[in-house]
Amino acid sequence: MALLEISGLCMRFGGLKALDAIDLSVERGQFLAVIGPNGAGKTTLFSVIAGALKPSSGTVRFEGREVQGSLPAHMSHLGVRRSFQVPRPFSSMTVRENVRISAAGRNILSTFRCLAPCARDRSIAKRVDEVLERVGLSAQAERRAGELTMGELRRLEIARALSSRPSLLLLDEPAAGIGADGIGPLAELIRSVRPSGLTVMLVEHYVGLALALSDRVIVLDEGRKIAEGVADEVRRNERVIGAYLGKEGSRSARPKAADGDGS
Repeated sequence: MALLEISGLCMRFGGLKALDAIDLSVERGQFLAVIGPNGAGKTTLFSVIAGALKPSSGTVRFEGREVQGSLPAHMSHLGVRRSFQVPRPFSSMTVRENVRISAAGRNILSTFRCLAPCARDRSIAKRVDEVLERVGLSAQAERRAGELTMGELRRLEIARALSSRPSLLLLDEPAAGIGADGIGPLAELIRSVRPSGLTVMLVEHYVGLALALSDRVIVLDEGRKIAEGVADEVRRNERVIGAYLGKEGSRSARPKAADGDGS
């Protein structure tokens, strides 16, 4: 049984069909990249999976149970965690405190009042230290999140998601805003989660990064799935080359237009 199964998924916003009859499945431990141009429906797909949007029709099954329309908190409890295109830390809190809140999860009754009890929980404290080490933020643990660079904020986003020990990690444009020099280190960070057997779905506008990391790739265009396969198959697909990358993009593996929040 696949970890995630999506069948006939449609999402409409008035007269706009953002997702049109999407079918896909993700096996446990798999790394699936979702690519496509601006407005393709990639972030909308993530929002449906994570519970931020209720689909107009279709089914989403996670670990065999139908979950479409579930709230984000419920999906997080089931093991689905998401990083965002725009980092959303508690800017006045330290890096450690931000990760600690995510690690505490459902034990939190009041975000700010929980910090002292959570700090005394040795299992949570150990997990926070391990995650900070894993993403390369141990040296920044006591800095306020608002003081971090964009690259460090991206690492913090991933650390917060990993701290709750998810079954499915949704990475939404993790390379956005970090510049070419940060792509290599970010790729190594994302690769480092694979030995743990974590299942990952990646939406990424830097196509070369997405293809290099993934086991399988799905390509969307105007809400429809137009291609699916391993990286080499997608690279050679004429519809993908023509509609998304263009001839120049097929060589550089980087699309011409940036994806926005409404993708």
